[in-house]
Amino acid sequence: MWRDHLTEIIVFSLLFLLVSAMGFVAARWRAPRDMAHLDEWGLGGRSFGGWITWFLVGGDLYTAYTFVAVPALIFGAGAAGFFAVPYTIVIYPLVFLVLCRLWSVSHRHGFVTPADFVRNRFDSPILALLIAITGIVATMPYIALQLVGIEAVLKTMGVTGDSALARHLPIIIAFAILAAYTYQSGLRAPALIAFVKDSLIYIVILVAVVYLPYKLGGWGDIFDAADAKFKASPAPGDGILLNANNQLQYVTLAFGSALALFLYPHSITGVLASKNRDVIKRNMSALPAYSLLLGLIALLGYMAIAAGVKPLPGAKAGSVDGNTVVPLLFDSQFPDWFAGVAYGAIGIGALVPAAIMSIAAANLFTRNIYKEYLKRDASPAQEANVSKITSLVVKVGAVACIVFLDPQFSIDLQLIGGVIILQTLPAVALGLYTRWFHRGALIAGWVAGMGLGMWMLYQIGNPATGKKHFAGSAFPLEKFGFDTTKTIYVGIVAVLVNLAVAALLTLVLRAAKVADGVDATTPDDYFADEGDPRVTPGTERDADVAPEPVA
Repeated sequence: MWRDHLTEIIVFSLLFLLVSAMGFVAARWRAPRDMAHLDEWGLGGRSFGGWITWFLVGGDLYTAYTFVAVPALIFGAGAAGFFAVPYTIVIYPLVFLVLCRLWSVSHRHGFVTPADFVRNRFDSPILALLIAITGIVATMPYIALQLVGIEAVLKTMGVTGDSALARHLPIIIAFAILAAYTYQSGLRAPALIAFVKDSLIYIVILVAVVYLPYKLGGWGDIFDAADAKFKASPAPGDGILLNANNQLQYVTLAFGSALALFLYPHSITGVLASKNRDVIKRNMSALPAYSLLLGLIALLGYMAIAAGVKPLPGAKAGSVDGNTVVPLLFDSQFPDWFAGVAYGAIGIGALVPAAIMSIAAANLFTRNIYKEYLKRDASPAQEANVSKITSLVVKVGAVACIVFLDPQFSIDLQLIGGVIILQTLPAVALGLYTRWFHRGALIAGWVAGMGLGMWMLYQIGNPATGKKHFAGSAFPLEKFGFDTTKTIYVGIVAVLVNLAVAALLTLVLRAAKVADGVDATTPDDYFADEGDPRVTPGTERDADVAPEPVA
């Protein structure tokens, strides 16, 4: 009953109201020149410094769903859940220089989305459209998952009812407030709120890793309890150590997830909002500190086992909601007031990334669908207005996913999203270094990778839940004819096929001397910095100009 959690509800509500007020105030933060412009509304004026960017990007990548889902995976499956820790470490050295080049060329040409870059780099509106659609489709379930995190907290506090409306009304209200201040303040709202969100999460986790082991008898007892659980009732994963069959899946999932992380539009949005290249360099060096925090968050799964946490019932009869593991752990071990603070950290942790994701998806639609195909002469004010409205539609769609679909479906969609967004790697990431790939070959590679990825995902079932298709991203190698029980991450296989098709077809098209358009960027664009002159809009592409040398 909610009356048993009154203190927690009051603390949670106060924190939520605080950040909501900050969201509305953010419209006047840092003196925007003109909010009726995507540079201001969608990218915060491209003026964020080191600290703001660190909190914004960190708050974008380490979400409420991370807070509840990673420990829940470790609670249920064991060591396999730790894949999230190495991939968030591996990625930063990989993208250190890549993101600097993306920032520079975007700064020089005024690009707002990765599809803007692809459109100008490869002179291909079709390829840019594919990149934009891919980004929007991959982002939508990610936003819905933030609602899953909030719902787990609300369910633990007993404020969800039995009917569909009563169960989801608090989430609907929360996202209505989020939609209102995002519409008004744009990217400035999550940037300002990220300070509160990340500070709360750091406080909660640091207290948890000191206080909870003390209450539960020490780390030795915690790991012993987890080991005993997995030995007594074998989980679908590994126990507290990986087994031989899952090591390939672990490595490929971690590496594939790392490659996908900064291909997501919301990750790129935070980067493009930075004011110069040095901000990005410092952040790529400092952001691994968040991975230390993620490792501590993951250990909450083992603490929940030692504390004897029993997940609340799920939406389906006989199922359990694993996402309630962390909230229940806090509820059982922390004083009511501090549990309320922890719930506030999770709830606010959903608002920051959800806002950035909806802005990123809206920018993709506005720049690469609306302006490209519906109104080519759209003014900056019209672009900003369309993006604001689209961000509202995106949020409504995310809420609809939670209200009308099984939350597990959103989780499965997010796994698919990682495979999908990886197919943009050749055009976006490699395109920043070379224009060797032919634009037609990149389109064919995208089709091949996407087709194979969807086929592989369709083949994956889960006997435990009764799902026959799209029930994960671990593909059995025996389906490829190998005599083994090992699995591999679908995304890695799909993107390798994508690259192979793009490379082979590039050779064919170059040999056939098929036209490849004009590169609107120059080698110097990839090293531009704050204060360097910008390209005048409308002059980027000239059909009479020969292609520039490969950058």
